[in-house]
Amino acid sequence: MIASVAAALRDRLRWRLVAATATPMDAGRAVDAGVLDRYLRGLVADGADALAVCAHTGRGPYLDAETRDLVTRHAVDTGVPVIVGVGGRPGEHTDDVAAQAARAAAHGAAGVLVFPVDGDAVAHHDAVWRAAGLPMLAFDLYTRPYPASALPALLAHPGVAGIKVARLHDALACQAALAAAHRADRLAVTGEDRMFGPSLMWGAQSALVGIAAAAVPVTAAVLRAYADGRHDDFVAASARLDRLAEVTFTDPMEGYVQRMLWIAAAEGRVPATHAGDPYGPALPDGDRDRVLDVAGYR
Repeated sequence: MIASVAAALRDRLRWRLVAATATPMDAGRAVDAGVLDRYLRGLVADGADALAVCAHTGRGPYLDAETRDLVTRHAVDTGVPVIVGVGGRPGEHTDDVAAQAARAAAHGAAGVLVFPVDGDAVAHHDAVWRAAGLPMLAFDLYTRPYPASALPALLAHPGVAGIKVARLHDALACQAALAAAHRADRLAVTGEDRMFGPSLMWGAQSALVGIAAAAVPVTAAVLRAYADGRHDDFVAASARLDRLAEVTFTDPMEGYVQRMLWIAAAEGRVPATHAGDPYGPALPDGDRDRVLDVAGYR
């Protein structure tokens, strides 16, 4: 049985694009409230129906509590539903994650995206639910995937509104997780930046993706065309998105955050002084030029 607040979020996000936002910061890892606010509002103006903050793209596991609060408050102020990523830190305890969720609730978040955990995922989600009372999106992430056998019990939790599936290149696992969401009457959310169009055809009914941290209209066009049944437009839009994903979500994969920030800076969403990812790997020579060429900014 799904809780009423979880059912409401499930229905609110169906066929909606949730932009997994970056967290623009300067070389000293400080977040400027004005830069942040303009960035978040620009994503909404360009087609993001909701925002996911403090998730993987936003480097949530690295942010201190005060910065997480700042980002959450500014996202909520945009007026769209806000999903806050909780967890993801090595060695963390469930109590820590539950406390993050409670803070997100206090600042007006609509729900939380719960990073995957080893061990008892149901108990972990239940603790988050009891602490915050916010509907949850489970997270089937390629670096820490849930076994298929664990999904039915997790999706049966009353506070789970849906599951974000981000298996990167495992099409079979993606299909299985999306099907499990449908069987449980939960929202099937694609997080598949490299399998975006196919994941919609496999049953995803919403999207929460880092590729919408910039170039939002490119991603939105694919979801809108599919939802509206405009299949010729869907094919063309998918091809455009795939070309962008090919140069942004590629080895080293953790570099995608920096690549999306390069695009955000080229679009004027953030100043160059706040377009670096201090937590990402070194990227190959010429990477920035390749990304901006495909994105249409060179």
